[in-house]
Amino acid sequence: MTILYPTRMWLPRTVLLISLYLLAQSPLLAAVSVAIFEFELKDLTLMPGGTKELERTASLKPLLEQALDKEGSYELLPVDPQLVAAADSGVGYLFQHHDVAADLGRELGAEWILVGRLHKPSFLFAYLMVRLINVDSGQLVGDLIVEVKGQPEVTTKKGVERLSKKIHRAINP
Repeated sequence: MTILYPTRMWLPRTVLLISLYLLAQSPLLAAVSVAIFEFELKDLTLMPGGTKELERTASLKPLLEQALDKEGSYELLPVDPQLVAAADSGVGYLFQHHDVAADLGRELGAEWILVGRLHKPSFLFAYLMVRLINVDSGQLVGDLIVEVKGQPEVTTKKGVERLSKKIHRAINP
């Protein structure tokens, strides 16, 4: 005796619904929480800390946030400057001490911390540097560096875009 079902579409629909449910639960779609600290300036030229370089340095975090927003699914967490200042024992401290930055990341509820620096050894070029820290492990995952040469008004944004691609590849191997 053969049992006939009213429709034979129940199996494909069931498979489709299960697939959609599993895809929705996938960590690939989950936003990765990232906290970006303000970049610091390390200017080794004869006129360190000029107003143009300070403005350029201040523009790096917003540019990086915009670039990362285009790269993937990131939840960019707000960072309280007073909280960072309390954890920072001086210029370069958080850049050199990833364990302290990771502790601060835990307080912020981040999965990843980006500690950045604009390193300018010459008038001709500069390095955009980011230390990528995994908050869960407390480990430094990567020193990501992009060299920018030429007019800062033009090269800085392109350098930040290249840096965001490196960050994206490091977080999502």
